[in-house]
Amino acid sequence: MAANRTSIHGQWSSRWIFVLAATGSAVGLGNIWRFPYITAEHGGGAFVLIYLVCIILVGLPIMMSEIMLGRRGRRSPIHAMEVLAEEEGRSRHWRLVGVLGVFAGFFILTFYSIVAGWTLAYILRTVSGVFNGASAQETQDIFNALVSDPERLLAWHTIFMIMTVSVVSRGVKQGLEQAVRYLMPALFVLLLFLVGYSATTSGFSEAVSYLFKPDFSQIGPSTVLVALGQAFFSLSLGMGAIMTYGSYLSERASIPGTTAYIGVMDTGVALLAGLAIFPIMFSFGLQPEEGGPGLIFMILPIAFGQMSYGSILAFIFFTLLMFAAWTSALSILEPITAWLVEKTGYTRMKAAICSGFVAWLLGLGSLLSLNLWSEVKLFGMTFFSLMEHLSVNIMLPVGGLLISVFAAWCMSRSSSFAELKLSNNAYLAWKVAAMFIAPAGVILILLQEVFGFLG
Repeated sequence: MAANRTSIHGQWSSRWIFVLAATGSAVGLGNIWRFPYITAEHGGGAFVLIYLVCIILVGLPIMMSEIMLGRRGRRSPIHAMEVLAEEEGRSRHWRLVGVLGVFAGFFILTFYSIVAGWTLAYILRTVSGVFNGASAQETQDIFNALVSDPERLLAWHTIFMIMTVSVVSRGVKQGLEQAVRYLMPALFVLLLFLVGYSATTSGFSEAVSYLFKPDFSQIGPSTVLVALGQAFFSLSLGMGAIMTYGSYLSERASIPGTTAYIGVMDTGVALLAGLAIFPIMFSFGLQPEEGGPGLIFMILPIAFGQMSYGSILAFIFFTLLMFAAWTSALSILEPITAWLVEKTGYTRMKAAICSGFVAWLLGLGSLLSLNLWSEVKLFGMTFFSLMEHLSVNIMLPVGGLLISVFAAWCMSRSSSFAELKLSNNAYLAWKVAAMFIAPAGVILILLQEVFGFLG
């Protein structure tokens, strides 16, 4: 039955395009913005080593499962899970896994667009040379002036959402595929250029040692859990994006092979981002661990402001960051757009505009919570923080856990074996990872986030 299913939304023209699209989904602000400062806060090389192990043992088995469910279902996540549950003789309530993932991604987009708007604003600022010779206090003032101005944030939020809707509304072949075909190679070229520049700086050898020389005295329970969480979230798992992209994948493409490519490219971008950022910071006596979430927007511009051709390099860097945010946003908007087309019969353009408008509207709450509504708290958090916590820290792990459970425990061996096309030993390895190792890892994340497990 599954072999006869086709997606009404189209199909990727090649496996390589799917790899670019899925990598674009995974490579976002989490890799280029979050990974460097998380690495800095948790001891450098020791954290990187654990992160790589977590990618292999937890991230890739869940990604294989999510792609498999998408390709076998050939629908948006909500309908795919419903079809597959019926096929396997399971409860129709498994469709709620798709609901959870689609809406988790949708909630993420509402505040992700705000942060992505910062990258657009910073591109304009680099052109004007505002960071030339700027001190730490001046770069902090520039950032604070941006986030405290609701009108400017609204403009950038609106522009970024229009950029995202305009691509998704054109469909798989003419929209998503054309975007990733050019944006992802451009992202890699820009990143490699920055790494090439960083290799000429005095801080490059120190950065290489910092990233790749583990100090095992830095490893503790919190290090392992943070690495596990970063590995899970950096691959865009549990939000329906990978499942949706998988539904457009050809039957001839190898799911394990494409998953491996995506994992390597996603991790490679994170490591290259570290090699691009840390040498520049070390060369100017800046300490990465002091930056935290503001490392990219407040600390790094200090270095750009002091170097030759700093404005050009800053422009390249924030353009790179914007490309990463854009490709991720496309994948987040796609699942709910595809679901609307299937559910209502809307045209692709109407579904994308409706989805994008609601995301934009909800985003106003996150936007205003940074300034005018900063004193308004829900469960002790601003609206921005609440949306982030619910979607990223709770909904995504739960979704990823249930995807792994359904793929490994609820699907018949014949169904999963037919999709994965692995040797018996390789299939057994995936089965063990998806049945036991990955769920255990995700449960640890949930215990940490929800109950403060291990402090």
